[in-house]
Amino acid sequence: MIELHAVSGLPEIAPGDDLAALIAGRSSLADGDILVVAQKVVSKMEGRLRDMREITPSDQAVLDESIRLVRTERVIIAETRHGFICANAGVDHSNVPGGDILSLLPVDPDASAVRLRERLLELTGRTLAVIVSDTFGRAWRMGIQNVALGVAGMPAVVDYRGKDDDFGRTMVGTVVAIADELAAAAELVMNKTDRVPAVVVRGYRAAGDPGSGRQLVRPADEDMFR
Repeated sequence: MIELHAVSGLPEIAPGDDLAALIAGRSSLADGDILVVAQKVVSKMEGRLRDMREITPSDQAVLDESIRLVRTERVIIAETRHGFICANAGVDHSNVPGGDILSLLPVDPDASAVRLRERLLELTGRTLAVIVSDTFGRAWRMGIQNVALGVAGMPAVVDYRGKDDDFGRTMVGTVVAIADELAAAAELVMNKTDRVPAVVVRGYRAAGDPGSGRQLVRPADEDMFR
């Protein structure tokens, strides 16, 4: 049975805060737990904030956080430096204090997940997995959903290719994004207005070698829509 435990009572996170210590002090962690942490608090801790009052865009402004503009009609869809394709290159002002402050994605979400995992091990002695998550829109589907940006201490995907299904047919294209699925489950507890930026997932065991969020980014040569 999988359990989802909200880590509530966290204060507003500021650059330089020890996020791992704040989480450890408000949760009961066990070996094998998976901690899903919202990107927004990780970005705040890492100082990934920009004051719009200090930015003077040119007539032909280029998004610093992007390497490619995928769509500019009605909404900006951009490819970030990480390879994520999302609205506004992940730049967001929701749940950020001050009307002129924007939050940017972490520079390296996988490294952010690793640092949180190592710090939690240092503080608690518990061996955890960590997922840094954010909400993205989905092609051909309404609504947004939590996905994994960074992963540490667990597989990001489970590859069933080459295995037989229940009827003896060999699967040839089944690769399950379990880190995304766990991030989506955690969002049911996080919500958007309940100030729950971290969730402990307990009872899920994923077989396989530790992976990374990078594994969830489809390579350009496999992208049929480019």
